Amino acid sequence: MEDTVTAILERPMTTETPDAEEPRKGFEALLRTTEELDTPDGFKAELIRGKIVVSPWSRLPYLWPMRELRLRLEPHAPKGHIAETSPFLFTFPSAERAFGPDLFIAAGKAFRGVEGRHADSEALSLVAEFTSVSTRDVDWQEKLEVYGRHVPVYLVVDMQAEEITAFWDPSDRGYHARMTVPFGKPLPIPAPFDFELDTNIFLETEEPEEEETAK
Repeated sequence: MEDTVTAILERPMTTETPDAEEPRKGFEALLRTTEELDTPDGFKAELIRGKIVVSPWSRLPYLWPMRELRLRLEPHAPKGHIAETSPFLFTFPSAERAFGPDLFIAAGKAFRGVEGRHADSEALSLVAEFTSVSTRDVDWQEKLEVYGRHVPVYLVVDMQAEEITAFWDPSDRGYHARMTVPFGKPLPIPAPFDFELDTNIFLETEEPEEEETAK
């Protein structure tokens, strides 16, 4: 089983567009295949550059920084928006992409009373990606390009460089603004969140100890 998974990761499954004159139809066919793909436990499938790419969920040491970031972002989220680290798929039809962000904040109504396995990217107010050696280029290039035209705020938590970058003010040409700080320095999170993030959370590797109850 391990060899099979490795083969999938090293050689992403590719499905050609059925009809070059109907790109929209081709995208929808690829999206259906992505959703119906029986991925191994602990893996997710995304639609990147016309290919279905299967990759593992984040490694165990990422759990605490992802959890801490979610807990700090959610109180400042727009009304009705929720913060999650579950591997849900969001579609970007105009870019013919479908991504499963490491962390996202989106309108809760996008998940109520609807069928299917993907949500509309228009529901997103923020996405965050935690880089790994295998996904770093995609997070900094492919996803930055797509998010930069659609998502109000994009956070790249660069675990290799130990720094975090906030992008905001999306446009047809990508984000107009960005700010990078090393872990340990405060990072202003722009509208619609408008608060200062304490990035020491990315330096903490152990579960914080509970304070003793005063006697």
